[in-house]
Amino acid sequence: MNVTVWGYPFDIEETLIAADSDEIQAQVDEYERGEREEFDLVVEFPDDFTGEVMRAMAAIPYGETRTYGDLAESIDSSAVAVGQACGRNPVPLVVPCHRVVAADSLGGFSGGGENGLSAKEALLEHEGAIDPT
Repeated sequence: MNVTVWGYPFDIEETLIAADSDEIQAQVDEYERGEREEFDLVVEFPDDFTGEVMRAMAAIPYGETRTYGDLAESIDSSAVAVGQACGRNPVPLVVPCHRVVAADSLGGFSGGGENGLSAKEALLEHEGAIDPT
């Protein structure tokens, strides 16, 4: 399913979420309005490395970030591999890949369409994880 947050498009693989599209959309809308800090949705994590990274991302609290290296250390992997798995996240926003940053920059972001890094920055500013520019 496609959702939009502040004009940025996100593709969410709803078959991995134990809720109908109306419920997913309602929670995304609440997040966008600042009424929700975490999603109350059950996600089926893939049984592979991407799923392992997704579990680590899901544990990052609202308003906080972790580096690719932090996640890599927590799952005994490399920062590059974690970054690649973040880019494969099939349920962005719900599993907050936007909260994973590089050690010296925002890093990359596969969500948000053509303006992915702007979308990542907007999400992190919304959560108070970075100061508005």
